[in-house]
Amino acid sequence: MAKIKIDGIEIDIAPEATLLQAAEAAGAEVPRFCFHERLSVAGNCRMCLVEVKGGPPKPQASCAMAVKDLRPGPNGEPPEVFTKTPMVKKAREGVMEFLLINHPLDCPICDQGGECDLQDQAMAYGVDSTRYQENKRAVEDKYIGPLVKTVMTRCIQCTRCVRFTAEVAGVGDLGLISRGEDVEITTYLETAMASELQGNVVDLCPVGALTSMPYEFTARPWELTKTESIDVMDALGSNIRVDTRGREVLRILPRINEAVNEEWISDKTRHVVDGLKTQRLDRPYVRVGGKLQPASWNDAFAAIAAKMKSAKAEKIGVISGDLASVEELYALKLLATSIGVANIDARVDGTKLHPKYGRASYLFNATVAGIEQADAVLIIGANPRKEAPVLNARIRKRWLKSKLPVAVIGEQADLTYSYDYLGAGPQSVTALIAGDAKFLDVLKAAKAPLVIVGQGALTRADGAALLGLAAKLAESLGEKEGWNGLSILHTAASRVGALDLGFVPGEGGLDVAGMLAPGALDVLINHGADEVDVPAGAFVVYIGTHGDKGAHRADVVLPGAAYTEKSGTFVNTEGRVQLANRAAFPPGDAREDWAILRALSDVLGKRLPFNSLSELRSRLYAEYPHLAQIGSIGASDSADLSKISALAGEASDAHFQSTIGDFYLTNPIARASKTMATCSGLRTESLLQAAE
Repeated sequence: MAKIKIDGIEIDIAPEATLLQAAEAAGAEVPRFCFHERLSVAGNCRMCLVEVKGGPPKPQASCAMAVKDLRPGPNGEPPEVFTKTPMVKKAREGVMEFLLINHPLDCPICDQGGECDLQDQAMAYGVDSTRYQENKRAVEDKYIGPLVKTVMTRCIQCTRCVRFTAEVAGVGDLGLISRGEDVEITTYLETAMASELQGNVVDLCPVGALTSMPYEFTARPWELTKTESIDVMDALGSNIRVDTRGREVLRILPRINEAVNEEWISDKTRHVVDGLKTQRLDRPYVRVGGKLQPASWNDAFAAIAAKMKSAKAEKIGVISGDLASVEELYALKLLATSIGVANIDARVDGTKLHPKYGRASYLFNATVAGIEQADAVLIIGANPRKEAPVLNARIRKRWLKSKLPVAVIGEQADLTYSYDYLGAGPQSVTALIAGDAKFLDVLKAAKAPLVIVGQGALTRADGAALLGLAAKLAESLGEKEGWNGLSILHTAASRVGALDLGFVPGEGGLDVAGMLAPGALDVLINHGADEVDVPAGAFVVYIGTHGDKGAHRADVVLPGAAYTEKSGTFVNTEGRVQLANRAAFPPGDAREDWAILRALSDVLGKRLPFNSLSELRSRLYAEYPHLAQIGSIGASDSADLSKISALAGEASDAHFQSTIGDFYLTNPIARASKTMATCSGLRTESLLQAAE
């Protein structure tokens, strides 16, 4: 550690830290536009100027100078830096004056108003008049896709967006062209940006040059109620903030969580908002004469009770979908158990993961943050860019830092980082275990080898054998102290929580495929599973939020609450327990899912033992204590590797395919979103053009 004085306050800090970071550590506020902690240093806005004692008689850019670059005093005293001297104030005022020469007075009509760094700093360092009489420079707006609106006349060329797309997103969508007063940021031939993370440039932009197109002219930040929550669009569990006005969700923004999503979110997470209010189920329906008719809750419950009381327990099934919270899964399991139903399952995609093999058999054991310690990565049957874009950015971050060796078995796709392609199917995994691939030596030499197994390998008929092969491979790499590299990448937000609860078929019970076989069931309770095809003959009770596939097939529809409309617990792919808070209320007569199940249990004569969410959670935490540890990852035993490696067996030669076909249309909320449909159409169009 190095000693440095900032405005007379002496601190110890890493020599590699910049003067700007040192100033922040000492509690001094230093304005900046181009500097961002997660991007490379550009040093081109000059707003972060400070004075260095004993240095040249001019201010220094604090973002581009490290603590180790400073000389100590004549007698070995720590170097001194000042952030509030007259020299610094005059220099910053000069920089602000230059920045505002061409900046338009758009504040009254700019969506960035109230959240604009330039606006805030102009209050501190700006003046009330200008010395420049020349015309302001104007720049044409650019089309960069349906998500980001551009007003490039406002741009101050901080290049944050350029550095983000190149470094974090891993695409060359944006760049700086020309020189001097002609310089501008643009895309190549004004094409739409291709990254699944492009919406983050709106958060990064310190002015109003890049704003959210779907959100434009919708609301001012001070009108909104802000609620901390958790994303359910994938299994990463990104930390988000849901902004509402009245009963309506208007936007979703990221929250900082270094262990999960840092400060990024995917475009689906950010822009699925309009899907929350489109095609919503707001009242119960009962099928009469082949058509769904609006009904009261009592009528809907009576129809369900009449059918279920006449059906045998072995002919009743329960399937829960990908967006369910732990609380409603627990209530649904209690209800199924109380009526003697063993046919329950939440593994809608058919994954062969099972809690009987131990918690380590279905978690991302290395943890998301642990990716940054990995020194070799093997990806089997997954496309992280489509299945978890923010996690994929973490792999890219590690790859950029040390040229991390990566190998892929499965789809040959653009993952935004280079990799060795070992093959398309299980035979490549077998060859690797046998030592036929050179990448095995890389994995064995690594101190922290990471083996990522995706659902593309685990949802097949031979998924259990492939899980065993992956575990066998991880075991063959030798024991690494404190490191379990076998990591399962989930795609469903509810999956780990369901496996923790044991929401799988009981003794003699049918799994999802068995329940969907013709004639297998008389009654099916479909809890938000819109991706399944229920055969004719079964009486279907659908509990969900949207008029999607599940509702169209249902005989009784019970309207539930979306993830922004209820308080619920979700367990992410690494096993981290997180709490999503309610930001809005369900529309019309819709109710929270646990309350629907509690009311239904009364009608069925099997009353569930709770009357409120707090009572439900008390019982849940007593039975599963690790679910009470919000923000923590429950313990798993690396010895479980030996249990699942014993599953290794013969696998078919079929190639691995990602379970995510269209990134933008993976669930009912996304499929109801006009914005997601537009993005999907653009992606399909670009793929067709590339194929030509």
